[in-house]
Formats: sequence, structure tokens, C-alpha cells
Amino acid sequence: MPTRTSYSHGEPSWVDLASPDLDASRAFYGGLFGWEAPAGDPAFGGYATFSLGGESVGGLSPKMSEDQPTVWNTYISVDDADKTMALVRDNGGQVVVEPMDVGDLGRMAFLTDPEGAYLGIWQPKQMPGADLQNEEGTIGWTELASRNLTGVLPFYVTVFGWDPMVEGGYTHFNVGSDSVAGAMDMPEGIPDEVPSYWMPYFMTADPAAKAQQAASLGATVLVPFMDVGGVAFSVVRDPHGATFGLYRMTA
Repeated sequence: MPTRTSYSHGEPSWVDLASPDLDASRAFYGGLFGWEAPAGDPAFGGYATFSLGGESVGGLSPKMSEDQPTVWNTYISVDDADKTMALVRDNGGQVVVEPMDVGDLGRMAFLTDPEGAYLGIWQPKQMPGADLQNEEGTIGWTELASRNLTGVLPFYVTVFGWDPMVEGGYTHFNVGSDSVAGAMDMPEGIPDEVPSYWMPYFMTADPAAKAQQAASLGATVLVPFMDVGGVAFSVVRDPHGATFGLYRMTA
């Protein structure tokens, strides 16, 4: 797939990892996906870029405080960060980080939806988002697990202009004719204290083998390999606690 040079309003465009140990995360994801992440610019707090074959696929950031969770963050591309965050406030969400410029690269902010799911937004300037998506070892899907999916859908419709489509009990968020993200009810067995959350899935030809490889590198397999509804997948937690999925389409 050619390098991405732009993203439409409402498309997931970037992911990054907040890690307590950047070198250990470099080693883990380098071993798993072949990613590289040279030292980040001190002017941006040491934020580094994961790359695959010289193309950017995501970010790597030190945690800003001990209270910050170790987590993969998803960013949605927007035309106007300030207008988007006004919509967040007006529709029951919370602004966690106010819109801010990241040099001349773009403008970012963080929000939680009305059920507490954490999500970033990115208004692109010089950096549109990831160079590569939907290829082996890159982000291919992002998914909301919600404790009140029916109640929260209007929020996403208004804030991002998404068009929800339910198929086989699973909700797809569409931008035009393209399905850009998904949503489901919170899986059974998740502790009550865990709020609604967004989670990225990285593409791989063999999710079962890749999950085993992740385990050999120190990860924990949370959801063993499954093939459901034309999607083969597994879910793992990296050695520091960040959760992500591995998947391929089978139909």
C-alpha cells in the first residue's frame, strides 16, 4: 500500500504508546514487528517515532507522571481541534487536555467520551499521521469497548460525523462509504472498575503465531486466538501493561 499523505476528518490517523521504559518498549516492539524508534527530540519531551522500513507507524512517549497509565492511545484526524473539543463539551464528554500545537506538525488534544473512554484528536499540519496503515506490522483497526454503547453512539455521531452501522451485533463507524473504526459492548469478565476504552489492532498474517511470539518476548496473552465473523485475532498485554490486538481478515 502506498504511503499515506492525508486523512479525512474522522479517520483514525495515529497511535502512540505511553511507556515507563522506552528502551524496553523499543526492544519488545522491535522484536515483535521489526519497528525502530531512534531517540526522540528533547524539545518534544523525548517523544520518538516508531518506523517500519523507514515509514512512520506510531509514536513512543515517556509517561508524564506515575499516575499516567501505560497504554496505547488512538488519535482521530479532525479538521479543527478547537471546534471538535467544543462539540465534546456540548455533548457530554470531557476535555482532558486542551488543544495545543505540537510545533508545526499539528494540533492535538485528549478527551473522554460520556462513558469515560479516552481518545486523542489530531489536527494535521506538516504531519498528517502514520505513513503506513493496513499492512503487516501496522495499525489496521481501532475498537471501542463501551459500558453503554447505545447511549454513547450519538456522541460520536455528533463529534466526528461518524455513521454507525450494525452488522452481526457489531457496530462499524463509517466515514462516507468507508468503515474506519468499530465498537462493541464491554466484554464479559472485564473488572467493573475498568472504564470504557479504545484499543488498537495491528495487522499480521498469523495472529496466533504473533501472539505466541509476543508471549516469548514477555507479553501476556489475554484473549487466545479466535476466528469470529471473518476476523482472526488475539489480544495481548505488553510487558508494561499496554493492551493491543493482533488480527487479519479471513472473509
